[in-house]
Amino acid sequence: MQLRIWASAILLVVPLYGGVAASAQYSTPATPAPYNPIALADVTGAPRSAVQAGQSNYQTLSQNPYLGGVPAGKLSAAPVPLSLEDAVNLGLKQNLGGVLASDAVIDARGEKWQALSELLPNVVTDTGFGVHQVDLKAAFGLSIHGVAPIIGPFGYFDSRAYFTQSVFDWESIERARSSTAQLKSAEFSSKDARELVVLVIVSNYLLAIADQAEVESATSQRDTAKALFQQASDQKTAGLASAVDVLRSQVQLESREQKLISAQNDFAKQKLVLARAIGLPLGQQFEITTQIPYHDLTPSSLDDAIQSAYKARADFESQMNRVRSAELARKAASAERYPSIGAETDYGLSGVNPGTSHGTVDAAATLHIPIFQEGKVHADVLRADASLAEEKQRLEDLRAKIDQEVRDVYLDLEATAQEVSVEKSAVDLATQNLEQSRDRFRSGVTDNLEVVQAQDALAIANDAYIASLYSYNLAKISLARATGVAESQYSQYLGGN
Repeated sequence: MQLRIWASAILLVVPLYGGVAASAQYSTPATPAPYNPIALADVTGAPRSAVQAGQSNYQTLSQNPYLGGVPAGKLSAAPVPLSLEDAVNLGLKQNLGGVLASDAVIDARGEKWQALSELLPNVVTDTGFGVHQVDLKAAFGLSIHGVAPIIGPFGYFDSRAYFTQSVFDWESIERARSSTAQLKSAEFSSKDARELVVLVIVSNYLLAIADQAEVESATSQRDTAKALFQQASDQKTAGLASAVDVLRSQVQLESREQKLISAQNDFAKQKLVLARAIGLPLGQQFEITTQIPYHDLTPSSLDDAIQSAYKARADFESQMNRVRSAELARKAASAERYPSIGAETDYGLSGVNPGTSHGTVDAAATLHIPIFQEGKVHADVLRADASLAEEKQRLEDLRAKIDQEVRDVYLDLEATAQEVSVEKSAVDLATQNLEQSRDRFRSGVTDNLEVVQAQDALAIANDAYIASLYSYNLAKISLARATGVAESQYSQYLGGN
């Protein structure tokens, strides 16, 4: 149960939209959704410390797109085998957080073309045919003897193509460059979202493995309790045990039955969470096929890992491009003071009707000189300065967050490795203790209270070992995420089979 509740804390590792945001107006850079700075510390700590956090953040987590997926494929009547690699591949294609990040890239690409349209040629056509009647005196103030005061009605036809081209507009040039940097930022954010998808899918798969181990452990404990109950019953029949021994062993058996039911329910619900996150068809049953035993990981030095994270983290690259976009947007705002040059021309056919029309052409060069708009320009520059300062501050904050995340994970990796070793030893000792207690009870040296207590101690030790192994494996995948290589190296970090 503790492991399952901890699953909600895992999802604190991702922001609601994975750091992917696109500006509604290309003239100003968008505000990013930064990566959660305490995420990796939360998911690599002890499960018991995350219980309350998971419960209190349930509503927020339930709205997290990385919990969702876009179901695809055909429903199979028989359970399908699902390896860790299969789960990750499906998640990268169908997880809602990754899909939304890809959509944000398309939106940013559209904004780039919107900005480029100010620099590209524009050609439009216009065709019209009308009937006109002219009052000479009303229109021109003329009254000609012998000429009717009203001319018409007569037809008029005009078909024309209009061409406009910006020759020099420094503001539009800088805005186009800013939108290009914004597109790069969105692309890196999409890559970062894929890293987060891998982290979420692997974390949930690890939790499913842990829940499966809980079921197996609970089944073994139930079987042991059943054997002890039978042993106590047989000894009571033989006059070697009292009724209270039988009652005590029966209570223990029922307790183990209840724990098994709870473990099976948790496992089934965790499989539903995993199925949704990877976009399996609704109602599709599957079997966990990958097992990840203890595999020692020897990472590089802490300083090397931090430097590698700065180079590999896509969210860091995304934020640097946001800073670049804000710098160019600031230049564009300042360039509103500069003159701009353009060209306009049109060519078409005009006449009373298409058959009698003839070609006409107009061409002009335009010079646009701002005379007095300093108030608007000054306001735009002030807003651009504020946006640039904000993006630089976010970059420096992200630099510190990455440093903290890597250091946190290194601490967690060392601590959880020691926990696995301690808990494994505790399981061995508890197993020996149970065996000796059963022998003492069988020999009539003691009652079965000692056996029940030994069985409880073994159950606690097994649960603690499962939790510590889960924590250690989660710390390893968290390290892969913290250094920006989760998608490419998750299997090497886990060392699963």
